[in-house]
Amino acid sequence: MSQTSTATKLNVRPAAGYIGAYIDGIDLKADLDDATIEELRQALYTHKALFFRDQHLDHASHVAFAQRFGPLAVRARIQDTEELNPFPQILTISPQLDKKLVGADYEAVFRSKWVSSISGWHVDASQVVNPPAIAFLRADAVPPFGGDTHWTNLVAAYEGLSEPIRNMIDGLQALHTFWPAQQLDPRNPVEKKALDMIGNEREAVHPVVRVHPETGEKALFVNPSRTARILGMNPVESRRILDLLFEELTRPQYTCRFAWEPGSFAVWDNRSTAHLAAADIDHLTEEGHVRIMHRTSTVGDIPVGPDGFTSYALAGVPLVEPKTDSDEASAQEAR
Repeated sequence: MSQTSTATKLNVRPAAGYIGAYIDGIDLKADLDDATIEELRQALYTHKALFFRDQHLDHASHVAFAQRFGPLAVRARIQDTEELNPFPQILTISPQLDKKLVGADYEAVFRSKWVSSISGWHVDASQVVNPPAIAFLRADAVPPFGGDTHWTNLVAAYEGLSEPIRNMIDGLQALHTFWPAQQLDPRNPVEKKALDMIGNEREAVHPVVRVHPETGEKALFVNPSRTARILGMNPVESRRILDLLFEELTRPQYTCRFAWEPGSFAVWDNRSTAHLAAADIDHLTEEGHVRIMHRTSTVGDIPVGPDGFTSYALAGVPLVEPKTDSDEASAQEAR
């Protein structure tokens, strides 16, 4: 629906050499017109991740803004609270909430079981056949320091590879699951609960290189946290190639780092970036510092490789929008 407010003049300040930009001169709670949303969209395609300060949104305004970029997916975890029940699109990321709901800070559990120093780098939900396209994360409460997030430009990482390597990986596919980056012990009650809670209900095969559906750019589409193996290779070959690609996409020159403050808001293109939550926060939250973040994501398209290969699911269902009252009514009528 077309908006009637006056166009906002944006101030776009690059954050690093290959990725990220700070956006000034905008209030995300405002009734932004279509021209401003399109300007933000183009800035996102150029810079891959956008950062905003002093945007004190509530759940409703967060959802309203994010929906301007596409249909929002239902949250990835069950979080039945009075606050979140009206907003199935919002995933709250908080040690305090996790402890209240399931008795443990599971983000900290996962970080403690990483198999390598780069295991935390990930593309959101790449184990799903249609991973999120665009993600929106806001900081409600954060410690006074620590807990920064890093992003890396997967287009730049692909372009940084030599031509023979690019030619080889353009036709490869890889299996994505939830667990490649962690070694959890089912004999440990907390880790067993994590395994049971997450399970392995979604698995997908994706191209190692995907073509962005809007820009046509080629991007690496593997990540240390979710990519298990390359199909058609023996384990040694697969591991060597993945290690090469993981090293390339985590090179510091392709990255930027964002320090969170209350009211900070970040938007990133999940099709052309990977990100990492710095593992320097767990002892701070144990000491009583509160951290509350809220995320929404648009439903993604199914990735396509340079050779035309299209991703497919091995297990689980695609991301979908939350059901509405009208959906329920239609289902009742159909029955």
